[in-house]
Amino acid sequence: ISGYSLVIQARDSGTPPLSSSVTVNVDISDVNDNSPVFTPANYTAVIQENKPVGTSILQLVVTDKDSFHNGPPFTFTILTGNEEEEFTLDPHGVLRSAVIFKHMVATEYVLCVQAKDSGKPQQVSHTYVQVRVIEESIHKPTAIPLEIFIVTMEDDFPGGVIGKIHATDQDVYDVLTYTLKSEQKSLFKVNSHDGKIIALGGLDNGKYVLNVSVSDGRFQVPIDVVVHVEQLLQEMLQNTVTIRFENVSPEDFVGLHMHGFRRTLRNAVLSQKQDSLHIISIQPVAGSNQLDMLFAVQMHSGGFYKPAYLIQKLTNARRHLENVIRISAILEKNCSGLDCQEQHCEQSLSIDSHSLMTYSTARISFVCPRFYRNVRCMC
Repeated sequence: ISGYSLVIQARDSGTPPLSSSVTVNVDISDVNDNSPVFTPANYTAVIQENKPVGTSILQLVVTDKDSFHNGPPFTFTILTGNEEEEFTLDPHGVLRSAVIFKHMVATEYVLCVQAKDSGKPQQVSHTYVQVRVIEESIHKPTAIPLEIFIVTMEDDFPGGVIGKIHATDQDVYDVLTYTLKSEQKSLFKVNSHDGKIIALGGLDNGKYVLNVSVSDGRFQVPIDVVVHVEQLLQEMLQNTVTIRFENVSPEDFVGLHMHGFRRTLRNAVLSQKQDSLHIISIQPVAGSNQLDMLFAVQMHSGGFYKPAYLIQKLTNARRHLENVIRISAILEKNCSGLDCQEQHCEQSLSIDSHSLMTYSTARISFVCPRFYRNVRCMC
């Protein structure tokens, strides 16, 4: 407890008795009686040979139970094991290389490190750090090419994470880093540590080929990342058809079925090869294991086929389509469960272009806007 606040009253013996109160604050001063604590108590680390001088090897973690003025900042010192000055230790507790290590010269170093707090008198603690020198990387990283499809409303792409590069390395201790060619950084970014691809806002319609590379510090490997951006037209939303799939997650649909189903769907509904099939969005059905896919078909002349025409085509080809993936329903008016009796059912579809859903797999990523469907009975 760092302090107490007491209210003290003095009361006399007169008639009537009179009293007065005063507040007394008692602060408890901290004595520096706790030593710094290393977490964990001792450390092990590795460094590959031939790494450049200044390579980070280890971050020391130290805490102190005393108050802030008796704890950090801590002073770190290497007491033993660094007689040849192969290592440096900065004020933040980061152990770095001061030479280029060779596996044939030495395979292991043991350092005794001291941490001293800022109290008076100062308290100290010690830890031991075992550093193993391993052979440099002998295997190149391997990465899977990534294709990304982005669907967005006209000139209204908000940006965000659109996919992730999947890379591996057979060298156990290799740390992979990802970089993007500098001239492309005005539109895209890549997280250097985990390979996530980030698109900035305002992407135009079209195809983008990104020059991304992954490095293990010795080898650098290029990765093919192709981004397709398709901007929706308002007219598309008025001519959409929904196919509802059974027992499939968005990621499984994107990674396992989307290419094949798109090809089969084109053969089923396109009247001419020049017509264009647009997958607008995919979205799980709340409270179920079903998945809705919205699509529209644009004629070569520029207009769109009406939903009734597409539904007829789908119905005729349903058995063929289900050779690719099981279809739960083809939603004609999308008024499932709404009994309008002798009235008409009207639906409206709205797109939230600022709420993007990213379904990403190792090879393909699909980014689309969230959609909402409203239905009502009309006279």
